[in-house]
Amino acid sequence: MFPPGTLYTTRFADMHKSCPKCGQTFEPELGFYYGAMYVSFAFNVAIFLVFLFILYHLLGEVTMAMMIGVVAVVVLGFLPIIFRLSRVIWINFFIRYEGPASRIPRKAEA
Repeated sequence: MFPPGTLYTTRFADMHKSCPKCGQTFEPELGFYYGAMYVSFAFNVAIFLVFLFILYHLLGEVTMAMMIGVVAVVVLGFLPIIFRLSRVIWINFFIRYEGPASRIPRKAEA
C-alpha cells in the first residue's frame, strides 16, 4: 500500500493509488480513511494505558506532566507506524483479502 523507503520520512503518508500487483484501488471513495482515525485513536488509548500502568508500577506516583511527556514521545515516535497500520486495518474491514496477488486476476484501473 505504501511506497518502500518512506516510513520514517516526511512522505510517510504517501500511498500507491492502487495495488501494483492486482490493481485494487486503495481509496474506494473520497474521505474513505476518515474511519481510520478511530482505529488510530484506539491504538493511542492503548499506548496511554500501557504506559500509565508501567509508570505507576515503576514509580508509584505518576504526575500529569510525566504522562504527557512519555505519551507524547512514544506516540510521536510511533506516528508513522500507527498511521499506516490504522489505514491497513480500516481498508481490511471493507475489502476482502483474496489471497496472494499472483493468484488474483488484475482488476481494471478506473
